[in-house]
Amino acid sequence: MAELTDAQIDAAAERGRLARLTEPRAASARYDREAGRVIVELTNGCVFAFPPQLAQGLEDATDDQLAAVEILGAGYGLYWEALDADLSVPGLLAGLFGTRAFMARHAGRATSPAKAAAARNNGAKGGRPRKSASG
Repeated sequence: MAELTDAQIDAAAERGRLARLTEPRAASARYDREAGRVIVELTNGCVFAFPPQLAQGLEDATDDQLAAVEILGAGYGLYWEALDADLSVPGLLAGLFGTRAFMARHAGRATSPAKAAAARNNGAKGGRPRKSASG
């Protein structure tokens, strides 16, 4: 295995320094029982909140389990020991609340009485209407 040169080590250290200054990281995290949201304060002063039901590993957690959130490493992750669940802060900010398979299973799950009625009506008519060519 090739040894790293001083220049490579210096370049990696500089990339790390720039990442710490620019990438989103958690300064603090807590669970707000009243709002039903995990609140993450970022090192840049922004605040991000999400409902735990959206996140892989947190879907069925109790309020007490959610309140035991820890910040991992330099603020790049959130961890719930009792749930053995960890989430990436940059991933959460990008809208990734779990693995690709988890996200695929939860896509389009929003239901409402209006959506159910529309599906029944479309089914009674033979399904979704065909798109017509516009001209």
